[in-house]
Amino acid sequence: MGKKIFVSYKYADDQVNNLESGENSTVRDYVDEFERIVDSSDDIFKGESDGEDLSDLSDDTIWETLKDRIYDSSVTIVFISPGMKETGKKDRDQWIPWEVSYSLKETSRKNKNGESVTSHSNAMLAVVLPDDNNSYTYYLESKSCCSGGCTTHHTDRLFTIIKKNKFNRTENASKRTCDNDNTIWTGTCSYIEAVKWSNFIKNYQKYVDSAVDRQDHIDEYDICKEV
Repeated sequence: MGKKIFVSYKYADDQVNNLESGENSTVRDYVDEFERIVDSSDDIFKGESDGEDLSDLSDDTIWETLKDRIYDSSVTIVFISPGMKETGKKDRDQWIPWEVSYSLKETSRKNKNGESVTSHSNAMLAVVLPDDNNSYTYYLESKSCCSGGCTTHHTDRLFTIIKKNKFNRTENASKRTCDNDNTIWTGTCSYIEAVKWSNFIKNYQKYVDSAVDRQDHIDEYDICKEV
């Protein structure tokens, strides 16, 4: 059965590696590349459009804008990119936090028969795009901690609502204390797990299926739904 996928991203961020298909790539080019390989049974709904601004919009107006894009989806994929956070702007004045918030909230609408139907929290996934040096270390950085090494997630690069849904597993979580009293998590530890673009694009269905599995066990996570 096909999945309905909403993609949240910063449209004009050009601090990403150029795709082979052209120069001066933006995050939107990565969204288009993803759309090209999506199975025909899946549907994609895309977030921010070029030049959209919400700084003067009320919460109700934002919801009216987003509800048709998000309500009918069951999976939300957030494209993490170096310039996705606009300097000097609050989270509330940028699209991605709202798109994540409404993806996680349970909302009700009336169907064409006038019946109230409530949506469930979407399955969630973060796809980390390579920067203009074709590196992921701005967010995912390999370290030599413990005996087998570890990966540091630079969550300070994220919007707060995404950060709060990282390392938020409260049941069946696997973690230990390592060098310099650092906490090392292993296995599935975040509701919004992160994957490199290079791995994701080879087999996106694998990572989407994993996100759906986390959704099936959402009660094991401390979910933040507010911007």
